[in-house]
Amino acid sequence: MIRLAILFLLVTATPVMSQVEITWNTLDDVQFSGQYNEEAQANFYYPNFGSAVKALEGKQVYLEGYMLVIDPIDGIYVLSRYPYASCFFCGSGGPESVVELELLPGNLNFKMDQRITILGTLELNYDDIYQCNYILKDARVYR
Repeated sequence: MIRLAILFLLVTATPVMSQVEITWNTLDDVQFSGQYNEEAQANFYYPNFGSAVKALEGKQVYLEGYMLVIDPIDGIYVLSRYPYASCFFCGSGGPESVVELELLPGNLNFKMDQRITILGTLELNYDDIYQCNYILKDARVYR
């Protein structure tokens, strides 16, 4: 019976221990260089991620920020370091201050500027100009 209890604790505790808390300062470990994009026929800033951020790629992380409800009908949500009035899209901060969210079903009821912590798998976007540089896949409310 004791072995069964220990096995149960190990199995249920492992997912919790594998989650990494990150901060917006963590995501600052990136530099940007301007490059011409032939498809869009315009210059864009492409990320050069630092080693601290690269080490988190593919890991389950959680991050606190402000929810930006971009297009709820199409399920487009962004977690921002700053509230909407001063977010990256409005001229403050840089592209490292927003994280695109690919939310799991049932996690779509948010208010603009809602302070929230989101859990998901971190993906680094090196070159897709139509997505944010940071993406949380299978994202959901953490707390």
